[in-house]
Amino acid sequence: MGEILVGTASWTDKTLLASGWYPDTAKTSEDRLRYYASQFPLVEVDATYYSPPAEKTACLWRDRTPDGFTFNVKAFSLLTQHPTRVAALYKDLRGQVPAKQSVYLKDVPDNVAEEVWERFLSALWPLHEAKKLGMVLFQFPRWFPCGERTRAYVLEAKERCAPVRICVEFRHKSWLDEKNRDATLDFLARNDLPYVCVDMPQGHTSSVPPVLAATSDLAVVRFHGHSSRWDSKNIYDKFAYLYSEEELQQWASDLKTLADDAATTHVIFNNCCADHSQRNAARMAELIGTR
Repeated sequence: MGEILVGTASWTDKTLLASGWYPDTAKTSEDRLRYYASQFPLVEVDATYYSPPAEKTACLWRDRTPDGFTFNVKAFSLLTQHPTRVAALYKDLRGQVPAKQSVYLKDVPDNVAEEVWERFLSALWPLHEAKKLGMVLFQFPRWFPCGERTRAYVLEAKERCAPVRICVEFRHKSWLDEKNRDATLDFLARNDLPYVCVDMPQGHTSSVPPVLAATSDLAVVRFHGHSSRWDSKNIYDKFAYLYSEEELQQWASDLKTLADDAATTHVIFNNCCADHSQRNAARMAELIGTR
C-alpha cells in the first residue's frame, strides 16, 4: 500500500476558528498554521480560487510549516473557466477586460490570460522549490463537458503548469457516465494526470459519482459531505455535514484499496463547517493507521 496523506481544505475558516478546535494559544494566523501542521501533513488552499495568491503569502506558508508538509492549491477561477470577479484580477489588468462585474477566460484578451497564468504560477514557486507544493487542483465547472475541446484544455493546463503538477476534478457528469468513464480514465492515465475522486451529494447538476481510480502515481479523493442543502447559496449550509463512523470506516477500507494502485494518495475533507472536516480527517487518519 502506498502512502496516504490526510488533511482538510481549510485552516482559517471563521466557523472553524469559532469551534474551539484551535488551542487558546493559537491567536495569530502564524500560530494557527503551525498548529494545523502539527496535526495533519496536508492541506488544500481553496482561497486561491477566489483570488490569486501573492508570492509573499506563499513564502509565509513555506516558512511556517515543517519539512515534508504538503500544500495543494486550488487554481484561480479564471483558469478553470469559472466566472471571475474583475475585482479579483490583478489591479493593473482590470482596465484591460470588459467592464463587467465578472468575466470568463473567453472574455479576456490573450495577453491578460497569459499574465494571469504566469503570475499565478510564479507566486507558488517558493512552495515548489521547497518541495511543499503537492499539486494545483483544477476543478472544472459543470458546463465543462467531455469532448475534444475540453480534453485539449486539460492538457494545456498541464503543460502551462509544468513542472508543477496538476490534478483534475470534473463536475460535468458526461466525463464519468457509463459511455465515457473508461475513456476519461484512460485519457488521464495516458497523460499522467491525477484524477480527483469526489464524494458529494448526488442528483444535482454538478453531481458526479464517487468513482475511485488511480490514473497516476498520485491519487486524490475529496470529501464534500452529503448536505441536504447542497444548492444553498450559504456555503456553510452547503458543507454542513459530519461523516458518521460507519461512513468513515467504509471509506477507510476503500482508500486502502485505492492506495494499492498509487505511490501516494491525498485525502482531503472539504466539509468545512465548524470543525467537521478536522474531526473527520483526524478519525480517518486513525482508521487508515497514519495517526
